[in-house]
Amino acid sequence: MKTDIRKKLAETKPRIDAAIQTYVPRRFDAKAAEFVLGKARYAYDLDAGQNAVQDVIWDLIDRGGKRWRPALMLWTAESVAGKKAADKLTDFAAIVEVVHNGTLAVDDLEDGSLTRRGKPCLHVAYGVDVAVNAGNAMYFLPLLALAKKKVVPDAVLVQAYETILQELINLSYGQAFDIWWHKGHSEKVTEAQYLQMCAYKTGTLARMAAKMGAILAEAKPDVVEAFGEFAESLGIAFQIQDDVLNLVSKPEEYGKDVGEDITEGKRSLLVIRAFSKLPAAEKKELVAILNAHTREQMQINRAIALIRKSGAFQYAEKKAHDLVESAWKKLSPHLKPSEAKDSLEALAWYAVERKV
Repeated sequence: MKTDIRKKLAETKPRIDAAIQTYVPRRFDAKAAEFVLGKARYAYDLDAGQNAVQDVIWDLIDRGGKRWRPALMLWTAESVAGKKAADKLTDFAAIVEVVHNGTLAVDDLEDGSLTRRGKPCLHVAYGVDVAVNAGNAMYFLPLLALAKKKVVPDAVLVQAYETILQELINLSYGQAFDIWWHKGHSEKVTEAQYLQMCAYKTGTLARMAAKMGAILAEAKPDVVEAFGEFAESLGIAFQIQDDVLNLVSKPEEYGKDVGEDITEGKRSLLVIRAFSKLPAAEKKELVAILNAHTREQMQINRAIALIRKSGAFQYAEKKAHDLVESAWKKLSPHLKPSEAKDSLEALAWYAVERKV
């Protein structure tokens, strides 16, 4: 693969961050308040908006993140309509990245996580009330781009909005499935059900990004759907790899708590595979550790050892590779040779080969 995907992501990041600042201003002054909220009928408390919304959101965004979802949107648009046309759509990339960060803030609270990107989670740093409100705000603030950036026909904007609406509904149900399972209601969860959960929990934001890029570039419906299927598979593979990394990474490199998925009781593909392959006594032991939601390192290590014994790591890594390979083979014929196409292919393989 000739494309250096890390370099390409780094080159694209400033464009994305500039778009985010347009719709999520760093400074909540009078001008920003009017842009975001409209004119006040009475008076805004600018300090409250700054401290309880803007600073909280930017605390999380400034911690880093790969920005691969908005990059996926931009490269999709470029592969369809060319670079000049895609550059006009950059503002819409803010939607993908800010919504993603909103899901992280809410997900961390739901999971009882302590760290995110090497720092305390927002609910730990600011309190549950502020974190929930800021997380929810991130679902809606960037949608201002749809109302304020008039570079495509209104009918195209409506189609993009309908896509966002459906994907956010899917996201909520994917999260619900995952939550229900890690509460212990999960002894009979199948691999197919897990993959559908991932398609909604993780795949949905990737699918939203790619479909938005294709829609805003005014691609034909069959091309939009091809991009959606490709991105969904990429998102699922990304989640599978994330589940692997959660159990095998070095703490200083990972940025989150290694083994956190065991504490959470997460029914990942690794766990589902282990359930199907371990002897009854060891399966029972693994179930008990997961249901205990332990932070005891010896128990976490024991669970990881059981998963490793089952061969689940190798199985999951192959599944991720197969998903990406199959999805790319379906999408590739729709695209003419271009730098954007090369970036999309490199991104697909990065999802399953990354180590952090």
